[in-house]
Amino acid sequence: MTSGNELNPTRRARRHEVSTRAAGRVVSTPTVAPAATARPAGSPARWSRRRGVLGGFAAFAVLGFVVAYIGPTGFALAQATAEEAPQVSLYASSLDDVQSLSGDGSAEAEPAALDRGGYSVYVKPKPTPTVAPTAASSSSSGGWRPPFVTPDPGTAQAIAYDMVLARGWGDDQFACLVALWKKESGWRVNAYNAGSGAYGIPQALPGSKMATAGADWETNPATQITWGLGYIGGRYGTPCGAWDHSQRTGWY
Repeated sequence: MTSGNELNPTRRARRHEVSTRAAGRVVSTPTVAPAATARPAGSPARWSRRRGVLGGFAAFAVLGFVVAYIGPTGFALAQATAEEAPQVSLYASSLDDVQSLSGDGSAEAEPAALDRGGYSVYVKPKPTPTVAPTAASSSSSGGWRPPFVTPDPGTAQAIAYDMVLARGWGDDQFACLVALWKKESGWRVNAYNAGSGAYGIPQALPGSKMATAGADWETNPATQITWGLGYIGGRYGTPCGAWDHSQRTGWY
């Protein structure tokens, strides 16, 4: 069994050189290269310089690859996300919260069945306009109509009244006839218009036209009234029609 000093060649050579110098001799002793010393058990391993350089280079290469790959891709993804993200205002967000419907989202709302037979339409009836009763003295043209006055017996108007009723006309038509011929002749049998040549109660123009009703047309009021009523009925329909025309134009 050897001691620890014998295991170390360097220390043994130095002791030999010292002992030789002490004896007065100088002997050149070849230098022995130090042998690799054994690493005691449990001591930490020393890091090789070359291994450290290679590890640093590898880490730098991995970092550069990650930056080169993730940098443009991450920027593009961030830009796309920013473009696709909708701009939601605070008002819209609060409105969505208010209008959110709680319930079973899986259940679909069934459309309401629209059946025409299930509806009834009520149409409010239009009110029937009330027509004011037309007075006997009013005119369809808006003109004034004379009132009815019972004629005196034995007069020309009494003769005319009987003839008017015989034609189926009423008291209102007789009132228009009285006003019309009062304006034309004043109900005088011999009334004559020197300017136009009209003659008699109906103011026939010329007066000789009344001869178709009788030869005594110049003196008989009944003959003149008969011709005059025939003329009015044939041209104006009724005495009130002749009266309205006279009111608008001044003649009939």
